[in-house]
Amino acid sequence: MKRIAIAILIAAFSATIAFAGERGLNLSDAQKTQWQEIRRSFHQDNRAFLDSFRQSMREFREARESNDTAKLESLRPVMQANRAQMQQLRDAQDQKLMSILNDEQKAQFEQMKAQRRRRRD
Repeated sequence: MKRIAIAILIAAFSATIAFAGERGLNLSDAQKTQWQEIRRSFHQDNRAFLDSFRQSMREFREARESNDTAKLESLRPVMQANRAQMQQLRDAQDQKLMSILNDEQKAQFEQMKAQRRRRRD
């Protein structure tokens, strides 16, 4: 159950970090444009997966609220696979975002990610 909660938090906090990162890293105008393009490309390239991920989360939440243990158990492997795939996608996106940052911004970005991880745990 904790892993599924983590998957949900990853989705929520990754959007937060991306939004906060754009504002909290003192990006130049060129970097802001690149940052937004990387995020836009991520969502376009992964639209089908993200839609499926959201649908699975909705179904899981509904099953939990209705106390449907059979449905919860059937969704558990799907949620675990989705969580792993989401983490891979986010790691790849983070690498692209890091490539446009200077050393100081990279350190700030890593600090923001560490804070996000501490809040999740």
